[in-house]
Amino acid sequence: MSYYVHESSYIDKDVKIGAGTKIWHFCHVQEGAGIGENCSLGQNVNIGSRVKIGNGVKIQNNVSVYEGVELEDYVFCGPSMVFTNDLTPRSKYPKGPGGFKKTLVSYGASIGANATIVCGNTIGRWAMIASGAVVTKDVKDYALMAGVPAKQIGWVCECGTPLKEGLSCEACGRAYRLENDQLIEK
Repeated sequence: MSYYVHESSYIDKDVKIGAGTKIWHFCHVQEGAGIGENCSLGQNVNIGSRVKIGNGVKIQNNVSVYEGVELEDYVFCGPSMVFTNDLTPRSKYPKGPGGFKKTLVSYGASIGANATIVCGNTIGRWAMIASGAVVTKDVKDYALMAGVPAKQIGWVCECGTPLKEGLSCEACGRAYRLENDQLIEK
């Protein structure tokens, strides 16, 4: 086995786990899920049926990635952040997988602790969602989002540093420009 699973965790049948991935205490990976290489699943993480997780993804403690959610490569999910997959849930009238709304978290995006991602939305590449934010609509690439509901409060560099007016990163030196209200690396 080229990955690590703590003895307190459960891995259902028909699950794919990539080399170098670590699955820590009290996790559950449900049937049909796929987890890429070099991922880290913290304590008490639940991965729903048929969820697709890319390479290099870090999912911190107490996160459930429900069916209908896809995490591309290098996504970061902060502690106790929340995904949903049904806009109008009822215990008495469950819709099942056919009624789930898809959510995509794109390459390199980060979601802060205790943030909520309402289903049916796409989080853009390298976007940063602040802790406690509630995302209710699509998020642009490199957008810095905060609040309830989340609103764009700025732009963030690929390295994670918020960008100032000149759109050049003080930490790593990357430079960006705005084109049609989209941030593009120069």
